[in-house]
Amino acid sequence: MAKFTFNMPDVGEGVAEAEIVEWHVKVGDRVEEDQHLVDVMTDKATIDIESPVAGIVTALAGEVGDTIAIGAMLLVIEVEGEVSEADAEAAAAQIEDDMSDADDADEADGAVPPEPVRAEPVEAPSFTADPATEKKDGPSTSSGRTEVSHKVLASPAVRQRARDLAIDLAQVKPAEDGRIRHGDLDAFLAYNAGSGFAAAGKARGDETIKVIGLRKRIAQNMAASKRHIPHFTYVEECDVTDLEELRAQLNAARGDRPKLTMLPLLITAICKVIPQFPMINARYDDEAGVVTRYGSVHLGMAAQTDSGLMVPVIRDAQSRNLWQLAREIGRLAEAARTGKATSEELSGSTLTITSLGPLGGVATTPVINRPEVAIIGPNRIVERPMFVSDGMGGERIAKRKLMNISISCDHRVVDGHDAASFVQGVKRLIETPALLLVD
Repeated sequence: MAKFTFNMPDVGEGVAEAEIVEWHVKVGDRVEEDQHLVDVMTDKATIDIESPVAGIVTALAGEVGDTIAIGAMLLVIEVEGEVSEADAEAAAAQIEDDMSDADDADEADGAVPPEPVRAEPVEAPSFTADPATEKKDGPSTSSGRTEVSHKVLASPAVRQRARDLAIDLAQVKPAEDGRIRHGDLDAFLAYNAGSGFAAAGKARGDETIKVIGLRKRIAQNMAASKRHIPHFTYVEECDVTDLEELRAQLNAARGDRPKLTMLPLLITAICKVIPQFPMINARYDDEAGVVTRYGSVHLGMAAQTDSGLMVPVIRDAQSRNLWQLAREIGRLAEAARTGKATSEELSGSTLTITSLGPLGGVATTPVINRPEVAIIGPNRIVERPMFVSDGMGGERIAKRKLMNISISCDHRVVDGHDAASFVQGVKRLIETPALLLVD
């Protein structure tokens, strides 16, 4: 028998280390060649690593959440016969070749971090009886309370009603002969009205969840963004009544094309205004002191998934029409939700849009997707009365659909006047939606 030390392979793209997301084997397990050993996450993507040999696992490098350097020991496998240094190098080289081939594929499956362990809920303790009614030095129950010294007298109907109301009958004082009746429950309810005698819900067990995988990346990126970037946020109210009417008309005549949401219309407006404000569609390398203004809009689209927030990228958004944008939005959102978005589809954005859809509030202050310099956040559409022109020089009150647009910017690169002017340009287009359909 011989020990085969399997080192963390080079996953390419200049990656120096990877985080352990999930082990699929443990010490003592027998593994076969090409068996799935572990999922690791780099800055680029989640990667499955397979075994180059068959044997028994005798050691693992670390636990879930630990970071392993490229070339460091990942695990040790006991194999039959002798393993030469040349054989080990050849096995590692084969693993790296396989990963390189996977990177070149059109689409690669992304691993989803494991579901966090949830503790079983703990029953909330019942109301404690008055100390005077408790037996001194009485036997303890499993919940740590002392049992009462007398038996509560009540009919099955009263007991059921008390259970439904979450009332401990030991706290109810009967009016006569020691038996609790419905009138006693009514008196108890009236006396305790507003006192919160009925619990809002049952207590749950505390949970300790290790922050790993995608959630860890999100935490690191958000902390770095807020630590390094001096954010400022500008919010403007827009009347989208006519834009919603146009969207409804386009959807009614869409045929087999995808249904239009508000997002493709907003993206079209953004792309039309961007050439006048190139400082918005940019990246800032603060270490080199260089701002790169991009001619194409590679729009990041923040998407919520079961694994956490992902930002797939709509390449060359400025070159796509409404229907093409709608189709690409749907494709990327599905790839992100199912964990099939490739590293290329999740990187390279020059500007990001983030929306909570119907959940969106009146205004948001989105966090910039570093090293970008701006992020745009459309908020929820609400209906409110407004003064509008009556067409005869006067005004009338009408019901209108209104939506706030938020933009957060890097104040080192974007001035407040530029951000406000950019949003005003977007506002003019979406309040005159016919302009979206012309060059």
